[in-house]
Amino acid sequence: MASAKDKENDIVFLPLGGVGEIGMNLGLYGFGPEGNRKWLIVDCGVSFAGPELPGIDLVMPDIKFLEDEVNNIVGMVITHAHEDHYGAILHLWPFLKVPVYATAFTAGLLAAKTESEPGAEEVPVTVVRQGERHTIGPFDVEFVAMAHSIPEPCALAIRTPAGLVLHTGDWKIDTSPGIGQPIDLDRLAELGREGVMALVCDSTNAVRDGVSPSEADVAAELTKVIGRAKHRVAVTTFASNVARIRAIARAAAANERDVVVVGRSMHRAIEVANELEYMDDLPAFHDEEAYGYLPRDKVVLLCTGSQGENRAALARIAAGDHRNIALAQGDMVIFSSRTIPGNEKEVGAVLNNLADKDVEIVTDKDALVHVSGHPRRGELEQLYKLVQPKVVLPVHGEPLHLAAHAAFAKEQGVPEVIRGKNGDIIRLVPGRAAIIDEAPFGILVKDGRILDDPEVTGVKERRKLSFAGAAIITLVVNRSGELLDDPHAVLLGLPDTDDDGEPMEDIVQKAVIGAVTSIPKARRKDKDLIAEAARRAARSEILDVWGKKTLCKVVVTRL
Repeated sequence: MASAKDKENDIVFLPLGGVGEIGMNLGLYGFGPEGNRKWLIVDCGVSFAGPELPGIDLVMPDIKFLEDEVNNIVGMVITHAHEDHYGAILHLWPFLKVPVYATAFTAGLLAAKTESEPGAEEVPVTVVRQGERHTIGPFDVEFVAMAHSIPEPCALAIRTPAGLVLHTGDWKIDTSPGIGQPIDLDRLAELGREGVMALVCDSTNAVRDGVSPSEADVAAELTKVIGRAKHRVAVTTFASNVARIRAIARAAAANERDVVVVGRSMHRAIEVANELEYMDDLPAFHDEEAYGYLPRDKVVLLCTGSQGENRAALARIAAGDHRNIALAQGDMVIFSSRTIPGNEKEVGAVLNNLADKDVEIVTDKDALVHVSGHPRRGELEQLYKLVQPKVVLPVHGEPLHLAAHAAFAKEQGVPEVIRGKNGDIIRLVPGRAAIIDEAPFGILVKDGRILDDPEVTGVKERRKLSFAGAAIITLVVNRSGELLDDPHAVLLGLPDTDDDGEPMEDIVQKAVIGAVTSIPKARRKDKDLIAEAARRAARSEILDVWGKKTLCKVVVTRL
């Protein structure tokens, strides 16, 4: 048990996103006594809306807790520049205006994103290097070099007077990452000898045995696959994976092909990588205008759209509606990526369009053209041995991944394993790790120019509209509440007729007239009563005829 004095120096972890889900990562480390803690934000990411949020552009954590504690927040640290870790900064930082710390690549992508979003507020960033230590409030934060599918990923060694906590961020063990520094295994071992009180660790691949292949293995395979292609080759990958872009460029050069780049986010990532000299030893890339005059067997097309995004380059190329790029029978498309859960339908549509053109499709099921950036069980085991944590807290995963990670950590002899969920305030040290409190949490959605709670944006009604349409009914009555004309019904998304061929508008009209005329004359002067009676009657009749609960709105005008 922690003593009263120890509790004045608690280290707590509070996830507001990213635990129990993949995406939308935002975690808080708190130090100090309850009611007077100082907080350090780690990451500020988004996720993408599914069918349950029709029309929504982005989903991000609700920051009500942060706004209430803003005077106690000492900074925001970003582990790497994937959207699920940094994509919410432009939207949420203006409400907080706390100091931000990130590596040069992350800062460069953030600046480029700011320029591309009209009205976005510029976020000042303190640029850090992997291996550096910075004092941020009561936290001594060391940026430890890791390996992941993006340049400059960092784990965070967070020191306070209460002890050392290691936050891994996204990582894998790769000593040949293709760009930048490899994972710093020696430093991780040194931290282990120093004494890691708690390890807050990526769980994405905790269900998989073995060790993830290296980016170097993918680079070699891409060279072979492109080498056997007879005609054009298109490769799609995540734009932020600069090591993969380098591998594709090298594979193209090895096969005497030029690289043509298509897609705004791909150009943006390459521009930032060029500024940081990550592309200096590569042949120059071509813009899409060069595609038409390059020989068919001398080109590699590097394009966005690995997740089937309908306006991304590959989706438009596959559909045959790109202004400068076309593929034909015998060409090859390589998906150097994985399909993120939830994107299967969109990716499938692109694959089908390509298949219709008799294009050869190569995925990671056919060849080693993609590897994950997250650790499998073999890598988790190696990390446990290096850092020897007293406590492991699984994060960054759905419940299946978190449960698998927790069970594996116990099998490996970790003394203490604790699971939490978004909103839990989890004491890591001192004493036994435990959930000691909870904080408000939830989601905010970006809906066009509006950022708010999802129900405020009208999503609830949109869901109803998508399943059962809408009926909008207008009534004109006199001062006594008598109908001056037949009701007018506008039906959206409903069948035209019932099974007997009677128009649905007539059916609704009759039901509304019956409901209004059945109201006692003395009560018809109440417009709200008339509107509600008409709404209930229309909805009930549509349910009887069609079997679905339509969204009904009634407007009553009194003359």
